Amino acid sequence: MKLRHIALALVIGAAASSCSTSKTVLPYFTDISAVESGTFQTGDYSPSIKPDDELLITVSSLNPEATAIYNLPLSNPAKQSEMFKVATPSQQTYKVDNEGDITFPVLGKLHVAGLTVEQLQNELTELISKDVEDPIVNVALVNFRVVVAGEVKTPKSIIVGRNRYSILDALSDAGDLTEYGERSNVLLVREENGERKFVHFDLNSSETLNSPYFYLQQNDYIYVEPNKVRQANSKYNQNNSFKLTVISTIVSATSVIASLVIALTVK
Repeated sequence: MKLRHIALALVIGAAASSCSTSKTVLPYFTDISAVESGTFQTGDYSPSIKPDDELLITVSSLNPEATAIYNLPLSNPAKQSEMFKVATPSQQTYKVDNEGDITFPVLGKLHVAGLTVEQLQNELTELISKDVEDPIVNVALVNFRVVVAGEVKTPKSIIVGRNRYSILDALSDAGDLTEYGERSNVLLVREENGERKFVHFDLNSSETLNSPYFYLQQNDYIYVEPNKVRQANSKYNQNNSFKLTVISTIVSATSVIASLVIALTVK
């Protein structure tokens, strides 16, 4: 009878040990989960323009004829060059070259790298205002795209349609982390000033909300690391891997105990 109790304790202990060493804290921002309210700094969310970016720029006013020369229609192929790329039947995008410049109608070459979309919009408005009354300038970053990979439900390349876009937005658009995603170690890789920089986020900590990398920029790459359960059971099906590990532990322990019982019985 005692031997049976010992066997049961060994099996339960082995299973419990297997479970306890691979737990992942699933909720985000656990350090403020019991805090009723608080504030965080918003920070700068506007991405800066970089070489190889594509900018959609349109100029209009109450007098369309006055601003027509600041927009290049497709009907005049002679005015097109390698600096322009077709975006829509009536509009074009301006490709930022390796020096960070674009060639703009009337105004000529402009250095735009390092500016935000809003800053470029204001600069163009000021320049065009010298010849046109109350011009309306709209600038959009066409190639704002980020990639989310790893342990998310829908790994994908995401085309972003707004300037204010955070790592939480990207993870949400990718279906959120799976239960196998390591919340405490989410990697962000960013190309900046000719270098690839990286930073790790701990989504269990509210410090993520204060990170200067919280808001994303074009071409950011996000990778969610698999937790220990996923890594230990990568050869098994995602839904059954953890269960199979526990069952294997129980079967092994039972086999050892059964052998011990048989040996004692034979003696």
